[in-house]
Amino acid sequence: MASRPFDIARIGAGLVVARAESELRAAAQTGAMVVTAAPGTGKTTVVPPLVANLVDGRVIVTQPRRVAVRSAARRLAQLSQTEIGGSVGYTVRGESHTSENTRVEVVTPGVLLRRLLNNPSLDGVGAVIVDEVHERSIDGDLLLGMLAEVRELRDDLLAVAMSATLDASAVSDLLRGAAIVDVPSALHPLEIAYTPGPTRIDQWGVSRHFLSHLAAVAVTEHAADGGDALVFVPGAREVDAVVDLIRSRASGVEVLPLHGQLPPAEQDRATAGRTSETEPRRIIVSTSLAESSLTVPGVRLVIDAGLSREPRRDAGRDMTGLVTVSTSRAGAEQRAGRAARQEPGRAVRVYTEAEFAAMRPEATPEITAADLTDAALLLAAWGTPRAEGLRLLTPPPVAAIDRATETLRSLALISDTGHPTPLGARVSRMPAGPREARALLSAAEHDVPARAAGEVVAAISGGYRDAGADLTRVLRELRDGIAAGSARWRADAKRLAQLSSDVAAGTSTDAAGTVTALAFPERIARRVAAGSRTYLFASGTRAAIPESSPLLGTDWIAVAEVQRADGRVAEGTGAVIRLAAPLSEDRAIELGGNLLTVTRESRIIDGALRVREQTRLGAIPLSSTPARATEEDIASAYVAHVQESGLSVLRWSDEATMLRGRLSFLHRNLGEPWPDVSDDALLAHTDDWLLPALRSAGHRPNLSSLPLTQALRSLLPWPAAARFDELAPERLAVPSGSQIRIVYPASDEADARPVVPVKLQEVFGLAHTPRVADGRVPVLFHLLSPARHPLAVTDDLASFWSGPYADVRKQMRGKYPKHPWPEDPWSVPATAKTNRALRRQ
Repeated sequence: MASRPFDIARIGAGLVVARAESELRAAAQTGAMVVTAAPGTGKTTVVPPLVANLVDGRVIVTQPRRVAVRSAARRLAQLSQTEIGGSVGYTVRGESHTSENTRVEVVTPGVLLRRLLNNPSLDGVGAVIVDEVHERSIDGDLLLGMLAEVRELRDDLLAVAMSATLDASAVSDLLRGAAIVDVPSALHPLEIAYTPGPTRIDQWGVSRHFLSHLAAVAVTEHAADGGDALVFVPGAREVDAVVDLIRSRASGVEVLPLHGQLPPAEQDRATAGRTSETEPRRIIVSTSLAESSLTVPGVRLVIDAGLSREPRRDAGRDMTGLVTVSTSRAGAEQRAGRAARQEPGRAVRVYTEAEFAAMRPEATPEITAADLTDAALLLAAWGTPRAEGLRLLTPPPVAAIDRATETLRSLALISDTGHPTPLGARVSRMPAGPREARALLSAAEHDVPARAAGEVVAAISGGYRDAGADLTRVLRELRDGIAAGSARWRADAKRLAQLSSDVAAGTSTDAAGTVTALAFPERIARRVAAGSRTYLFASGTRAAIPESSPLLGTDWIAVAEVQRADGRVAEGTGAVIRLAAPLSEDRAIELGGNLLTVTRESRIIDGALRVREQTRLGAIPLSSTPARATEEDIASAYVAHVQESGLSVLRWSDEATMLRGRLSFLHRNLGEPWPDVSDDALLAHTDDWLLPALRSAGHRPNLSSLPLTQALRSLLPWPAAARFDELAPERLAVPSGSQIRIVYPASDEADARPVVPVKLQEVFGLAHTPRVADGRVPVLFHLLSPARHPLAVTDDLASFWSGPYADVRKQMRGKYPKHPWPEDPWSVPATAKTNRALRRQ
């Protein structure tokens, strides 16, 4: 094999992972390997160039975040003494630094997923290394599953999964028995301290009092330490707040933020480390992105708030958002370990030991909690709709993937078969989410120029916010350069505008609302009443606009972001709108055309039939007018009346009641295919039995005279119905010759038995108790006197004749002397007649 340009001895000098070079080389020869090594031990630095020296073709390395991509590429380029874009390059959305000479390219998982759709066999690629697998991002999980399929076609492709902490055996199984290389690493001495403060989370989110306490702890601990400090908080808002608090309390210290919304230059400044001892010591305040996916040099003090921001889906309100939760124990341990990678360190947890012990062991897989719309389109484009047939570490929840699939259908991105439409195929390959890409491609049809569409999508997807939730104001401040991140927004807007070459016929005056509605048609919303802050979405969700919003009084809006919230801010809806733009009613109806429905509602009100025709945009009512009743209206109205009032409004004849009892008995004792005829089941399936009876009853059905016996018989399952009378006979022949009706228990009497009420004399000599339900259930005899008063209850007649009968005879023969009471009931024929009638025979 030809020599490669990477000097592993120089690159791996002093790094723990470099000591496992021989094990890594051997494992790579098997075609797939799983590498576990603690953060800071050098796996991201050593393994990619080592693999590049072993394979032909480019080595693709994934990092979960853009800042980690740039940091890893910069570090490897520096150690290999080359410029970015030479032997080492990187690509993130909207930015690429590679060349023909690039041997190792670092990318985000999303970039590689879209490459796979365009080049499923990964021609020209010799190896793929998926790093930080333990974070369990959706893109990372999908990437592993798709790589496992690619390897079945290309046995020369080396697949590598790397992580600080993961279930190595599960990942190995997914990659068809990948070799496992576990690189042990002993931390330098690490001191753990706990300094709990005020309540961490209140009704507004992370408590301001807690953040103040956190900042005070960071300043005090950093003053007593000689190195740099890394402070972990859950999100960008908390990063900015704590940076301001620390700067107001500390002097002679450089305080830097680190989160995903910062411009690349500021992110790189925080992750590069000090270049000399003369530079001021640093406190870096970061989200969880510094937890494992990149190393911040010089850190030997960690201050951990113990909080993370993770996606959670609110199925009831059809929304997904980031919520603040306690981090996992694994995450807390990785954060603490950041302090002792290069020398002895100290980690201060700003919570209690009991709270640490109560944390989840591992991070929640994102696929179980997030909106799966993006993932569902990728899966459909890959040829595995709904992930069916694709091996994944965790399968997507059925309800969530169903919802995502329905969303894609409503956006016209997939067909009824689950495969991408031409528009969906185009969208799936674009470097944007499916909603945003669909809006970009469709904007011109609604008079929105590409530039304006790019600006709106860049603002929505870039995480820009406004206290009043006004997207129009956000765009104005970004254009004027007032808002933070304006330069990044302009670059993103230009890139997004170039994704579509369509030219708009005119110029829209409501581009923000139009593009938002194209991306989120189910979030077109209308104010519920004049003076209200509450809006009803087309999806059925209700949410409130902030009290300070310029959108107050706007009847129609398109919502880009909505979050769960409580108290006054949500006006009782349980959710608050965080970003939206105004729409006209005509525009809302135009853009939500796929959601328009015209339905008829028929009701029985005070005994009279009322019919109205309703037009809705999703769940939003547009109009309601009286209409002339049709036969279908009449039947459905009476069905609804029965469902609301209960089955008692129907007149149940003895025959219908008995039939229902027989069906219920067989369902309880034999199960399928015999139907459930309980109240709940019948009310839930009125279309199967009641609706046909109502339709056949004519223009004005009489609920007291419906043929319920016939209606219930329509539920009999065929061909099993041929045995119905055998399994649950209506009558039982007794020795006297009589046919006695069997009384089956009501549907709500789960433990009751079929009863045969019969005069004692009619079963003289009967020894064996008859059984029903294919011989599974003995009937219960209620033995009666000649006047049909109860004498005994038994399902064992042989024992009765041999025992209790003697006492019954003693008591009854004087009371009923006209009827036979033989001393030996086995020796006389059973009869329904008196002694005199018997003598006449």
